[in-house]
Amino acid sequence: MATATHTGMVRSHNEDSVNVEADIGLAVLADGMGGYNAGEVASGIATALITDETKQAMMRLDLRKPDGANGETAPCALLHDVVAKANESIYRAANSQPQYAGMGTTLVVGLFYDNKVAVAHIGDSRCYRLRDNKLEQITRDHSLLQEQIDSGLLTKEAARRSQNKNLVTRALGIEVSAAPEVHVHDVRSGDLYLMCSDGLNDMVEDEDIELAVSSLSSNLPLAASQLVQMANDAGGRDNVSVVLIKIKKDFPATDGWVSKVRSWFI
Repeated sequence: MATATHTGMVRSHNEDSVNVEADIGLAVLADGMGGYNAGEVASGIATALITDETKQAMMRLDLRKPDGANGETAPCALLHDVVAKANESIYRAANSQPQYAGMGTTLVVGLFYDNKVAVAHIGDSRCYRLRDNKLEQITRDHSLLQEQIDSGLLTKEAARRSQNKNLVTRALGIEVSAAPEVHVHDVRSGDLYLMCSDGLNDMVEDEDIELAVSSLSSNLPLAASQLVQMANDAGGRDNVSVVLIKIKKDFPATDGWVSKVRSWFI
């Protein structure tokens, strides 16, 4: 796993927050929004709380079995639960402290287990997968722009030139409850996963992101730094953060698997 984050070339402070925990196969990225400093408070609450709650929950769950009457897998249920707790914490802070009024954050979380990854996201922070040197976005933005594309009002090409890129339709901490989208994807040895704030994909075309991560996949820290530099070279209008996760080998769930997770990634 490797991470990189930067204020960008325009903003005065960084409201993004990232954290990775190889011990439990967890990666979290949040892109905060709000008044001065409030955005970074929201994103910081999200990453810290989700990390801590997931660590505690992972020790008592069998991630291979369904959890609940609807057959939802334990990892999906876990992510719904920890995201709900983060939403509650941010919402409570925003409504009890005037300096934090209106703060919120987008979010993307990846939890790797049993040759799978459960991805939860809310807003326009993204997760991509590079497989066989082909980059694919595996999350769908919760944004006005995406809704206009889906309804046929805008083409993807026109969306690239839109001035409404930052209008999200869902965010963490804005309402009493939040509705993350959670999906499970099969993982293969050699896969590379990229999580990013919109400061990357708003400034850099997917084709250029694909080329960078493909050519630098053997050196994740360098690849992460290169992606940030590319966003800044293109103008760096926003904070930019990336998380890269490369899968070294299969990781089927077995007894005592948590202690072995470190060997999954490079």
